[in-house]
Amino acid sequence: MRISDILRRKGHQVATVTPDTTVRDLLAVLAERNIGAVVVVAGGEIAGIASERDVVRRLHERGTGLLADPVDSIMTREVRTCAPSDHIEWLRPVMTEHRIRHVPVVDEGRLVGIVSIGDVVKSAIDQLETEREALVAYVQS
Repeated sequence: MRISDILRRKGHQVATVTPDTTVRDLLAVLAERNIGAVVVVAGGEIAGIASERDVVRRLHERGTGLLADPVDSIMTREVRTCAPSDHIEWLRPVMTEHRIRHVPVVDEGRLVGIVSIGDVVKSAIDQLETEREALVAYVQS
């Protein structure tokens, strides 16, 4: 299965903010869209990714004054990306080894989607179910 298959099923919508967005506004986007992370975009390029985990860790360190700070003060700057043509079997260990929950999908320099660990798990479950059904059909024939 390819990343494009996941995007075809879930859609290509990606929540983005700019580096100067406040952490308070970031939290509003996360809550309103019921998502765990947004891609931070500056000048059409991916500048970082900001997640609930980033907020919680920095909030613990800095206190509630953090809410007025810009997102670029808390975002993860090293962003791993994938392409729609990449195989999910390649992405699964990358996400696990690097403890990444969200991976932006980039095609020819353009942000075209995002894949979450939930999407990866769902694809694995779907694949196992398809294989199980095939084995049951084989055994019953």
